[in-house]
Amino acid sequence: MTTPVPLAYDERLTAPRTWWLIAVAVGSAMALIVLPYGGLAALGGFAAGTLVTCMWISAQGSSRIRVTSGLLVADDARIPLSALGEVHVLEGEEARAWRTYKADMRAHMTMRSYITGAVRIENTDAADPTPYVYLSTRSPKALADALEAARKM
Repeated sequence: MTTPVPLAYDERLTAPRTWWLIAVAVGSAMALIVLPYGGLAALGGFAAGTLVTCMWISAQGSSRIRVTSGLLVADDARIPLSALGEVHVLEGEEARAWRTYKADMRAHMTMRSYITGAVRIENTDAADPTPYVYLSTRSPKALADALEAARKM
């Protein structure tokens, strides 16, 4: 029998609520486009436009960051905490700079432009060419604290 690994941190990077209103607006636009073909076509256009947009928004909000006792999980990446070094908490302009002009193309980045906070974690694994891990997060200080606490476990 395996013992469940306790989570030190768990965050889902969901899309902003206003994006769901945009999905209805896209559906309405599709309905207007096909309205000359009749009311049933307009209803189908509304449903199809809204559905496709909602699927895209849902995909944008499917990113998840978790910290367990020995692992950092960011989307599909599973990074041992032993391979991670110093954690830098980034806010506002500094976070934007690290996801744009300061970014290294070799870095592992899980980012969302609508989230202003982030952490940048140095990679200490000599065998891995990735210089750092950049993670967008709504609470960068809490993620940094969770990483430090999980390393001490």
